[in-house]
Amino acid sequence: MHPEFRSAAAAEGLRHEQVRYGRHRDHVVEVLAPPDAGGRPLVVVIHGGFWREQYDRGHTAPQCAALAGHGYVVAAIEYRRVGGGGGYPETLLDVAAALDVLPELLTELEPGLVDAERVVLMGHSAGGHLALWAASRHRLPAEAPGHRATPPPIRGVLCLAGVAHLEWAVAAGLGDGAVEAFLGAAPEDDPDGRYAVADPARLVPTGVPTICLHGGLDEHVPVDCGAVYAAAAREAGDATELRVLEWEDHFTLVTPGSSAWPHVLQATSDLVGAGT
Repeated sequence: MHPEFRSAAAAEGLRHEQVRYGRHRDHVVEVLAPPDAGGRPLVVVIHGGFWREQYDRGHTAPQCAALAGHGYVVAAIEYRRVGGGGGYPETLLDVAAALDVLPELLTELEPGLVDAERVVLMGHSAGGHLALWAASRHRLPAEAPGHRATPPPIRGVLCLAGVAHLEWAVAAGLGDGAVEAFLGAAPEDDPDGRYAVADPARLVPTGVPTICLHGGLDEHVPVDCGAVYAAAAREAGDATELRVLEWEDHFTLVTPGSSAWPHVLQATSDLVGAGT
């Protein structure tokens, strides 16, 4: 078990389990839950870090513990990253595999632990990209990495300061070439069409309610990245909302106790209740 999750769970009196979805060392999911969990909504957290190996799920432990403290079962998925066997297509395949098998893994932990009808994907920064992409897998060609035949069984996506539009991110130079390193190509030199199957902005409409929550002072992933995605999604017919917190930066959105955190909780609640 990841030590930061173990510590966060112990401090808050939460249940902590780790489940595996594959053989690689990164094919793991940290699960935090209230001690009396049963039939709770599930929030699947996908961490950021510009898809790079040096950033793992550990930095989401306080965020996940705070969500579990508010009554959610929280599953933080790990995946292979650039520099550690990840990148295209491995990172995408890992996220797809984790999400597809997670309901079964949670049932094996405890039947009825979560309410399978109330599932939200939450991703921050590059994790926001992965959450949006995961919600669009049914829009992929059948031969594309991570293709899913049917829409994902989720209530919505909460994209926190997400790298929501890959071509925009490249043009803006985000992360010192992070997108190009992740996909192994620049948009103008992409013979395999990787951007077409990895950029969420090119896979709308998804039919999945989405909230893009962004800080107006974000210098790591400027708010315009989320704005161009949200505009494209709405034009395609999706129920996508951009919520801008003018005085917040990149990291306050994943910092419990910050002035941004109540807005994260509200957006999560709004999505959990979507369609009811």
